[in-house]
Amino acid sequence: MADTVNSKPDSFHDEGLGQKEPSIKLAKAQTDDHPIDDEQFKQTSRRIVRKLDFTLMPIIWLLYLFNYLDRTAIAQAKLNGIEKDLNLTGAQFSTAVSILNVGYMVMQIPSNMILTRVRPSIYLPIWACVWSAVSASTAAADNFGHLITVRCLLGIAEAPFFPGVFFLLSCWYTRGELGLRMAILYSGLVVATAFSGLIAAGVFSNLDQVRGLAGWRWLYIIIGSVNFLLALCAVVLLPDFPESHTGSQKWLFTEEELRVANQRIAMDRIPQESNRSVWWGFKRAVTDYRTWVFIFMLICNHAAYGFNYFYPSIVSGFGLGSRTITLLCTAPPFLIGAIASLFISWSSDKRNERSYHIAIPMGISVVGFVISVSTLNGPARYVASFLYVTGCFAANGLVYSWAAGVLNQTPEKKAVATSMINVIAQLGNIMSPYFFRDQDEPRYLMAMILLIVFATLSGLTCLFLKWDLTRANKKILAEAEADGTEPRLFSH
Repeated sequence: MADTVNSKPDSFHDEGLGQKEPSIKLAKAQTDDHPIDDEQFKQTSRRIVRKLDFTLMPIIWLLYLFNYLDRTAIAQAKLNGIEKDLNLTGAQFSTAVSILNVGYMVMQIPSNMILTRVRPSIYLPIWACVWSAVSASTAAADNFGHLITVRCLLGIAEAPFFPGVFFLLSCWYTRGELGLRMAILYSGLVVATAFSGLIAAGVFSNLDQVRGLAGWRWLYIIIGSVNFLLALCAVVLLPDFPESHTGSQKWLFTEEELRVANQRIAMDRIPQESNRSVWWGFKRAVTDYRTWVFIFMLICNHAAYGFNYFYPSIVSGFGLGSRTITLLCTAPPFLIGAIASLFISWSSDKRNERSYHIAIPMGISVVGFVISVSTLNGPARYVASFLYVTGCFAANGLVYSWAAGVLNQTPEKKAVATSMINVIAQLGNIMSPYFFRDQDEPRYLMAMILLIVFATLSGLTCLFLKWDLTRANKKILAEAEADGTEPRLFSH
């Protein structure tokens, strides 16, 4: 069982858009030196959330969008001749796609352990500047060795951002607020995938061979340059942790708002354990078996959307038209996926429920994969892609917010656990590019069968965790009834 305090684990029991406001009695217990009434606490809390929504959320959304544009540009580059220009043969393209995730895995856990001891408003933008420069340098690659070196370095440079931002969000937003914000953040990934084809279509049509550079080289230069400018803006707009007086909170929040920001999160978390060292948090995260259940769920989920890096090639096999039309056709499924992801996350928050909101979309993706396996008809396979794109991406973001609540005993444990989940789950991204072999085009039969298997496993793991947490809640309720205390239940 996950860590508990008096055998009452953390929970999402009251989370959701309709959750009750925190009790002022708890607030006063947190800070008797600065008493405020219940209505004032609610108003201040809403003001804090509104300010965060208009400053923190837009900049991290844009950075995450470009973070993903950087890493997925190689999918569009494949249609513009990167394999021919760099003399790639056999599985070398798949290796170049996969190697980024190796670098990603190497850096994430140490980065999040460092993050709790540094200023996020400086630390995260520095890494954003680094990955922008590394991404732009892909334009200078001349062979396979250059490409995999740059891709590995790009993975290392990009690794701190997503788990770091996720941890930062969980330090400012309560559990009931976090699910929707994570969906908004994660929609940046989906929108990036949608617009990458549109951006590539414009770049390839207008800049191919300008100044002797192939269109795919210009694509990396443009994306890297814009990303660098956004990273500089982030220094001004990113806050540090609520208890500090640095970062954007210097000009964004009043002293009262900072006090309430601290109270909100303290009241939303299990009482702190006395041992707060980073290594203690690491040990607690590693020994909690639910960390590993979440890891397996995400490995399967990531493997299931392994189509992402090959989607332009998959669409090309549908025979819908020219290269430009193919790139334009890659956008609609991901735009629908972004909308569906926001709606499903809103529904999950509103109903205080996670498992079915993850398992059902994964089931929808299985239907899409099965249709793709069952027919060679291009339009039918394109329609099926709407199902598996929407299903896989709608489910993924909720897993992180669910994990953050279940593994939320201390900031150190949460930082390490969420980073572990994101890191080890990259195994799914590492193996999935090898599902798509050139000899299997255009149907990619073997790949689609494997995607069916992993999507099914992801959904079943989610349902297992629901059963496990339901059983744990029954035990907690029995203990609470015997003790005469208020139960704190897991959400599932």
